[in-house]
Amino acid sequence: MLNKIVIFGVGLIGGSFARALKHAGAVRTVVGMGRSAASLARARELGIIDVVGGDMAEAMRGADLVLLAAPVAQTEAILGALAPHLQPGTVVTDAGSTKSDVVAAARRALGAKLAQFVPGHPIAGRETNGPDAAIIDLYIGKKTVLTPLDENASADVERVAAAWQACGAIIHRLTPEEHDKVFAAVSHLPHLLAYALVDDIANKPHADLLFQYAASGFRDFTRIAGSSPEMWRDISLANQAALLVELDAYMAQLTALRARLAAADGAAIEAVYANAQRARRQWIEAIETAETPQPKDSAE
Repeated sequence: MLNKIVIFGVGLIGGSFARALKHAGAVRTVVGMGRSAASLARARELGIIDVVGGDMAEAMRGADLVLLAAPVAQTEAILGALAPHLQPGTVVTDAGSTKSDVVAAARRALGAKLAQFVPGHPIAGRETNGPDAAIIDLYIGKKTVLTPLDENASADVERVAAAWQACGAIIHRLTPEEHDKVFAAVSHLPHLLAYALVDDIANKPHADLLFQYAASGFRDFTRIAGSSPEMWRDISLANQAALLVELDAYMAQLTALRARLAAADGAAIEAVYANAQRARRQWIEAIETAETPQPKDSAE
């Protein structure tokens, strides 16, 4: 049981974290902090938070856990503001989609208190934003990646892990560098591609006609282009080096596929499609297996 948690950013990620912990009976008081008074008021109205935080010292007093669920570019400013009020025994974590930059920001902002910061990233989300998007079951069966620092105490890492587990998440651990390389490929690049495709269509002179006939395939491929542009701008820039590596590899793949199309090489095109289909099926099966609740042992 956490007596008090403070959440910076009470939208989809932070709000769902609060709702899940409340639903699990794992927290007594949730304090919400953020830039938007309207969002904080709405979160209070919805019962996501118990207190709208104002004064930083008061918000941080007696907190067991602090979650940063704001865009990653705000990390250093938030940590710098809370650092003077960070008491012994309080653990800070984040939900940022990049980790190397977040760790660097934490080192600059927290200094001697760095050990109290345990980086994290819940692998769950939707394209909707704000407190009204927060749901109780967002994290059930989903991965949360922790990237602990050498300075972290094991008990502090376990406190963060336990909070996410109370939300229904499955804990994984990577180094910050491993994390950023992985997510450049499977998250950041897909978002870049979705935004690029919709922007390309929208800028065509006959965009209205094209969107009129866009159906489920286009909707499914571009769903994530409905996500927050501010957040994904920050993520793209924060993970620039790894994202550029993946983007270059993808452009090479497109160039090779274009050559096969220009040569009308149906067999080669089909081989690419078949390999992709096979890999996707295996991936979906692995996800479904991992997310299926295991039966509990029955008492004799």
